[in-house]
Amino acid sequence: MTTAPDTIVLIHGLWMTPLAWERWVTRYEERGFTVLTPGYPGIEPGEAGVAALRKDASAVAGVGVREVLDHLTGLIQELDTPPIIMGHSFGGTFAQLLVGAGLGAAGVSLDGAAVKGVNAMPLSELRSVLPVLKDPANVHRAVPLTPKQFHYAFTNTLDEEASRHAYDRYAVPTPARILFQGGLAAVTRHAATTFDFADDDRAPLLFVSGGSDHILPPVVQRQNYEKNVKHSAAITAHTVFEGRDHFTCGEPGWEAVADLALDWALNPRPGVLDSATGDPV
Repeated sequence: MTTAPDTIVLIHGLWMTPLAWERWVTRYEERGFTVLTPGYPGIEPGEAGVAALRKDASAVAGVGVREVLDHLTGLIQELDTPPIIMGHSFGGTFAQLLVGAGLGAAGVSLDGAAVKGVNAMPLSELRSVLPVLKDPANVHRAVPLTPKQFHYAFTNTLDEEASRHAYDRYAVPTPARILFQGGLAAVTRHAATTFDFADDDRAPLLFVSGGSDHILPPVVQRQNYEKNVKHSAAITAHTVFEGRDHFTCGEPGWEAVADLALDWALNPRPGVLDSATGDPV
């Protein structure tokens, strides 16, 4: 980077909307950044966007990986300078794919889902996504999680009251097609989640894991990190926040994750990082 980026693009994950980033937006704006939180096609910002999807989720029922990527690509290409791109969960996958497409000054994948070629599938992940994948007809639907399912997949380190508060504020039905495309990528030719692990020219990429994450445990991001390091000379890093679940954006202590992510993006270093300091270990 010849000049430091002044814009951050935050990409939400499945079962979420741009509202999930509300605290991160404030924190990054206080540091002087312009912060953009685009929704997937059919997803509007704010509390109104959550309410609209809960009332009628048909607008996102057929949305897939390519539709989201095209939407995000168009937004980023309109910016005057390359932004920092951060994404959570499948938003982390989108951040990685966008960086792989030559966009962004740096990318951060927070609890990111696998791209094609990363085949780790822990039992806790399978249990978390089974409510969607067990019915092939869901591929054309937007599927919600129940509060109990959300507690297991997203907020397993929180008590039931705190988990229900997060569910009531943020959770929405999600386009199941994205999950099917991600889950079947290994057997899909030209899968939408295809990523070039041997790209030496891509921007720096950081994988952040929650040590107690059920839906996307650290083994998923670690395999992604190791495959990038093996095949590419581009800067790649990985860190694990022990004891944290999948609700990275809102779980107590989110400030430490947000600060490390931004500090690293402004000064990327390769390797496995100490989550307390951001330094290589």
